[in-house]
Amino acid sequence: MGAAVSVVTWLVPIATAVLSLLGAIRTDHVHENPTLENIQDMGATQRLVETAQRAAQAAREEADEAEHDAEEARKREREAVDNAERAAQAMRQMEERTRAERHAADEAKMEAEREGREARAEAERYREALAASQRAEAEARRDAEAIESLALEESRKAKAAQVSAEETLQAAKEKARAARKAQEDAEDRLRKGIQPVVVPSLDDVVKAKKNIEYKDGIFHFAVAGVAGSGKSSLINAFCGRRNKDAGAAPAGVTETTLVVHRYPDPNTQNPFVWYDLPGAGTLNIPDWQYFNTQGLYVFDCIIVVVDNRFTMTDVAILTNCRRFGIPTYIVRSKADSHIRNIMRELGYDSEDEDADEHKARRKALYRAAREQYIAETRASVKRNLKDAKLPDQRVYVIANSTLLSIVKDQVLSEKTMDELELMKDLFSEAHSRRCVPKRMK
Repeated sequence: MGAAVSVVTWLVPIATAVLSLLGAIRTDHVHENPTLENIQDMGATQRLVETAQRAAQAAREEADEAEHDAEEARKREREAVDNAERAAQAMRQMEERTRAERHAADEAKMEAEREGREARAEAERYREALAASQRAEAEARRDAEAIESLALEESRKAKAAQVSAEETLQAAKEKARAARKAQEDAEDRLRKGIQPVVVPSLDDVVKAKKNIEYKDGIFHFAVAGVAGSGKSSLINAFCGRRNKDAGAAPAGVTETTLVVHRYPDPNTQNPFVWYDLPGAGTLNIPDWQYFNTQGLYVFDCIIVVVDNRFTMTDVAILTNCRRFGIPTYIVRSKADSHIRNIMRELGYDSEDEDADEHKARRKALYRAAREQYIAETRASVKRNLKDAKLPDQRVYVIANSTLLSIVKDQVLSEKTMDELELMKDLFSEAHSRRCVPKRMK
């Protein structure tokens, strides 16, 4: 771009900045795409997260096993307590028998004494009864001592089982807590790192670069959008081509792109390659897989040409670009057509366009329609971003014909909207990401 034929004062500083950026991009050394450098770190982080998740799962399984062991220990404890209770009951019954036998022995002794006074034979019986009573008492005492010892042993085992069960239960709770903590840490790292669901491997990156004929030292700019959104015409305008020029991207209201198409910038001074991405719904893949399947992580930026409502593919691109740190630019193109439609709604008649008395009215209608369209577009994009739970982001309202005039014809028009600012922001971001010398860590 050189000196402008038609100059609008407020556009001059922006045009100057664009020229300066183009000059810097053409002469400065171009570093590696920082996104590609970060993918390795992101992959390592994801592997650590997956390791933590596996460890958490193993800890949960160990906790479940410990809980099972604790339940078994509690069962053994209950059995030990039942055994101790039965032993105590047997001891009480033995004591009852011992008391009964002692009572019977006492009565036998008394009877023997009475009968002993009567006869010697009865005395002998008395001695035998006494001896039997003493033996029975001794045997009862031994049985009582044995039962008491058994009861004490069962009580000790019950207490030991209870202590063991409590320790096992506590260990199970600790393992479960550790498992939950590991899972929470893994999920927290995912949230903080805003990592993509699938981080491409080194082989994926190599394949994606091969598919788009990636070249070092070149900027790779991708344009995405639904059929009829004007994405092909936008690429042509950036390249300084009209839609019917040789080498132009095919444009139309139906989707003409089923694979990624590559368009090197015809100005050999510009180290740019532009890419036309397949539109939403043209590929037999889910929207959430679109980003990785198309290898969009190798591009320097992605221009998302939107309509009134975002498609799921638009959201997938914006979401994943944010995760990878890839710049995105939301563009609403074909603004001139939309503004003319609003003008007609406001009462504009193109047949009166040449009448002098209608020129002022036409100019006023154009300003009103332009302001209305820009306001509605910005509100629509803001609403769509909010619905997709994405942060607010600028939308560039442009007319492809105006952008083409700037690039090809070197003209700054009064109808210029966000075309120059889109160029400035795109080139500035590209230069700062890949041309500015890196600071030493």
